[in-house]
Parts: sequence; structure tokens; C-alpha cells
Amino acid sequence: MQEFVARGFAATRIDDIARRAGVAKGTIYLHFKDKESMFEELIRTALVPLIDRMASPAPLHGSVREAVEGFALMFIREVASTSRGDIVRLIMSEGPRFPEIADFYFREVVSRGMAGMRALIDLAITRGEIRNKELARYPQIMIAPALVAVIWQSMFNRHSPLDATEMFRVHLDLIFGERRTT
Repeated sequence: MQEFVARGFAATRIDDIARRAGVAKGTIYLHFKDKESMFEELIRTALVPLIDRMASPAPLHGSVREAVEGFALMFIREVASTSRGDIVRLIMSEGPRFPEIADFYFREVVSRGMAGMRALIDLAITRGEIRNKELARYPQIMIAPALVAVIWQSMFNRHSPLDATEMFRVHLDLIFGERRTT
């Protein structure tokens, strides 16, 4: 991951990865057919498990807002403020030049996340937690602050630190209605 983040997908060489890992180049090829398959496995191991947690069955206890807020807090803690966020940023920057990587990321991460979020939105609409039924057509709106947090961390945080957790809570207030304080 460090090589890909430091150099970008195009400039990363298997030789450099092997050197950093302290293995021979041939050892890498015992496990991966090429650089792209290695990068795909990085995505599979670093991000897919987190998305799968979100896409798991809808909560039977508690509100949908609590479930979404729990996912958001996990995402901020485990992606936006860690090196996993670097993978997301790398895909955003390299995806247009390497559509096969963007396609893989869409299949393995984005589509799963959208399906999970759409299911939560549908449940919230059914329960009356969300009134605007159009949100189900655009689940991207629900997770937009997570992407803003990833981008902000790398580009602007040194100028203006972002409280991503509170930003997400305000966003959820706009969708679900004001939080009730007890």
C-alpha cells in the first residue's frame, strides 16, 4: 500500500514493492499475476470487509439513523483518518486513467455500499424515519460526507481541520430531522 500511495498506480513497480517487502520479485509473482491483481487484493483486504459490515442485514433494534451513524463513525475512524483513506484517494485520482481499476472498485466496494445504503434508506422510509422517498434513488447523498472527509483530510485539513463526525451528524439531521437530546 505504501508504494502505491507514494508513487501512484502507474509509477509503482513490482521491483519497488518487493524491495519494500524484503522479498525477491519472483516471490510477488507466486501470489499475484501482475500489479493490477496486487492492487485489487489490497482493496479486497483493506476496504471490502468494512463495506460488507455496512451491507449486512438491516438493524432490527434501534433506528436506521443509529445504524447509519454507526457506519459513518466506523468509516471516519477506520478509513478517513487512516492509510485506508489513501487507497480511496488513489482510486479517485487514478481511476480516470485506469478504468479497469475504477470498474473493480465499483464492483467490489461502491456497488456493495450502495446496495447496503439503499436497503437502509428503504427501511427508514418504511419505518417513517425518512420522509423524502426520493433519497432511495440517490443513496450517494447519504454517504457524501464520508467522501468529503477523505478528500478534506488529504487536501485541506492542515488549513482548516474538519470535525468529520460532527459534519456527518449535521448531515443526518438534515435527512432524518434534528437529533433529540435527552
